[in-house]
Amino acid sequence: MDLIQALAAELGKDPRHVENVVHLLDEGNTIPFIARYRKELHGAMDDTSLRTLEERLQYLRGLEERREAVKKSIDEQGKLTDELAAAIDSAKTLAEVEDLYRPYKQKRRTRATMAKEKGLEPLAALLFAQERDCPRPEEAARDFVDPEKGVETVEDALQGASDIIAEQISDDAAIRKSLRALISRQGQLVSRAATEDDSVYRLYYDFTQSVARLQGHQVLAINRGEKEGILKVSITLDREQALPLLRRAVVKPGSAAMEFVKSAAEDAYDRLIFPSLEREVRNQLTEQADEGAIGQFALNLKPLLMQPPVKGKVTMGLDPGYRMGCKVAVVDGTGKVLDTAVVYPTYGERQKNEAIAALATLIKKHGVEHIAIGNGTASRETEQMAVELIRQVNEGSAHVSYMIVSEAGASVYSASKLAAEEFPQYDVNLRSAVSIARRLQDPLAELVKIDPKAIGVGQYQHDMPQKQLDEALNGVVEDCVNAVGVDINTASPSLLQRVSGLTKTTAKNIVAYREENGAFTSRSQINKVPKLGPKAFQQCAGFLRVPESAQVLDNTAVHPESYDAAKKLLKLCSYTLDDVAAGAIGELPARVKAMGAAKVAEECAVGVPTLNDIVAELLKPGRDPRDELPPVLLRKDVLDIKDLKPGMELMGTVRNVIDFGVFVDIGVHQDGLVHISQVSDKFIRHPSEAVAVGDVVKVVVLDVDEKKHRISLSMKQTSK
Repeated sequence: MDLIQALAAELGKDPRHVENVVHLLDEGNTIPFIARYRKELHGAMDDTSLRTLEERLQYLRGLEERREAVKKSIDEQGKLTDELAAAIDSAKTLAEVEDLYRPYKQKRRTRATMAKEKGLEPLAALLFAQERDCPRPEEAARDFVDPEKGVETVEDALQGASDIIAEQISDDAAIRKSLRALISRQGQLVSRAATEDDSVYRLYYDFTQSVARLQGHQVLAINRGEKEGILKVSITLDREQALPLLRRAVVKPGSAAMEFVKSAAEDAYDRLIFPSLEREVRNQLTEQADEGAIGQFALNLKPLLMQPPVKGKVTMGLDPGYRMGCKVAVVDGTGKVLDTAVVYPTYGERQKNEAIAALATLIKKHGVEHIAIGNGTASRETEQMAVELIRQVNEGSAHVSYMIVSEAGASVYSASKLAAEEFPQYDVNLRSAVSIARRLQDPLAELVKIDPKAIGVGQYQHDMPQKQLDEALNGVVEDCVNAVGVDINTASPSLLQRVSGLTKTTAKNIVAYREENGAFTSRSQINKVPKLGPKAFQQCAGFLRVPESAQVLDNTAVHPESYDAAKKLLKLCSYTLDDVAAGAIGELPARVKAMGAAKVAEECAVGVPTLNDIVAELLKPGRDPRDELPPVLLRKDVLDIKDLKPGMELMGTVRNVIDFGVFVDIGVHQDGLVHISQVSDKFIRHPSEAVAVGDVVKVVVLDVDEKKHRISLSMKQTSK
């Protein structure tokens, strides 16, 4: 199989670009490096497209390996024909390869193998052939009665022959393929209650849905309910739809053995084929649901990581709690801890007032501008206290606002070895408050310290294949870190190890070198870091920023390999590097356009995509792409669910996007749900087509259920 052509056809890409990407991957280049610095070779594919290509490449190579292994196994048995080899080579999926291999696979002892041991294979072959002169089965079977072999009667002989024929039919690749397709079209998944108790799975106590129309979230919910013993689940197919297909494939009319073979075929379907295909279909549904959920998780994770930072502001982090109190940490604009405290706003009115007074003192002492409140236990009470606090301090000269921050994974981080190394002087609870404050300041730099699975922007993440989930989420983290770029003189080892080309070891070595020799003053100095070789430097250099460098290009995403091209470009357009540092090259795009981008690119010995990237970087040295996004929604007041009335319009922040809707933080302790039917005026297959995690959106309240703490919202019915 020509992998390049297959990938190009499947992904709708130019074969030349696909071939280039395969070569680049095989040479050990990372996806972020390829995406950013090899655009001419791949036609400007984005990170997601490149990762899909890499995934499919691995699958097809695995498929090819399996084809060869299967052919080798069959050949060693002396049973590989040219026709069979061609069928294996043309199989498009692993399932098709395994179907073809099935008759030649070593089996455990089955009814058919035991019948073969009794010498009944010739009888089965005679009857299954259904020749015109075939004797009646009873007559044919008499010659195979042999008590010494355990064949006591004619009936025993016929039963053994039937078992052999049934297994042969079951192993037929064409039959399995046809029935698999029929189940996919006509099959139904049926879920019934295995208990009389009420549960979160009540929707599936009496549930039937066609296999073709099942939603991923339904499959995952049903699987979990089955695993917990609350649901009984099966795949059903009208038997009368399947049997005619089977009969047409194996029964020859007019033969004396016709009815016998027909009966064996029905046995094959009931006992062997359908149970096997039912397992296959369930597994396939689960794989598809897992793939969709992992994709959605990754889709939600990216905007969360890429949320605009609230930079350079002194921030107070509040980690709410009842018994242990509310943990407080004040950090400066760079994330350095200035102060910590513990207050007890939930213990009573006196303690709440004491908490407000203590926090007001900290705000005044350190010039706090923002408060980040974790959304966990006691968050609502802490938020109400914070609003009273803000009212008091803002009556003076302060200008304080707050934001509810997801604390998913904060406890995981605070108890980690990394947190202990970072803050050995603080206990676990105070580390969590520091993390919450920093999440507002720079979500990406803080969240990279946490296992992506613990960030909590998906459903059923614990049910997913963990290796596949890890790869997908780590890929998103890697893409985000490299899209933003990393300040080599301030970045933590956790952040650095996510940079293209760097490992845990080289990231630690960078920090150790920095601590021993002082701040890096040039990109070229990175080459002096122990165990960081030329290949690693090539992959990472463009993503590492050195603000302290005298060379302005070291603080851009221009790769060192393109420095000469950047200098040539500036000279052609009558600019200097000093002009870049001074921000005095506003006319650069116009001058390039006037000369012709293709001509300029040729003179600079780069492609047009690289030229465009260089121009963009020179215009904004040290730029953070997150700064161009809409700012986060900061609040100064709080709503109670009792304050909500149908028809109210509010601004909110999207917290999670799932198959059936969007959860939005509207300043009430409980997030509201925008059902998929209320997300957009246009038809959408999935809410992610309209919104992403972190988006600030306008919503209108549809309904409020105070008892169940449910808020129904709409994005359609708002005033535009």
